[in-house]
Amino acid sequence: MRRMWRVKVSIKTVIMKKYIIHLVPFIISFTWLVEECQTLNPIFLKGPEFLKLYIFLLLGFYASIFMLRLFHEAVSKVTFYGLAFIFGLGILKLIRGLMLGKPIGLLVMILIIECIAGASVIQYYFKNNTK
Repeated sequence: MRRMWRVKVSIKTVIMKKYIIHLVPFIISFTWLVEECQTLNPIFLKGPEFLKLYIFLLLGFYASIFMLRLFHEAVSKVTFYGLAFIFGLGILKLIRGLMLGKPIGLLVMILIIECIAGASVIQYYFKNNTK
């Protein structure tokens, strides 16, 4: 009984470590958003400010994925939810830019690179889970 309790605690700490590692880039990005732009809504930011936020968010999130790889942790569903949130934010801003007739070339290039990087993370996930 005592040994089973230790296993449960270690599983919970691994899961919480993943949550915390993935949560850090979001906290840093949204803290920057509040401090620099005085808003909590990234959709209504102007182009350069949104791109700064988006790059901070992307680089921080991919750095957290690489940190997990360094700790020999598996890529989890939390990673996919984070990638989907970031990609969805970019798509929403892309749609808003199209509707307003704004230039969106740099955002499109970032989204294409994000798709390629996301595909490599997904490939790594399935490669490790099938073994």
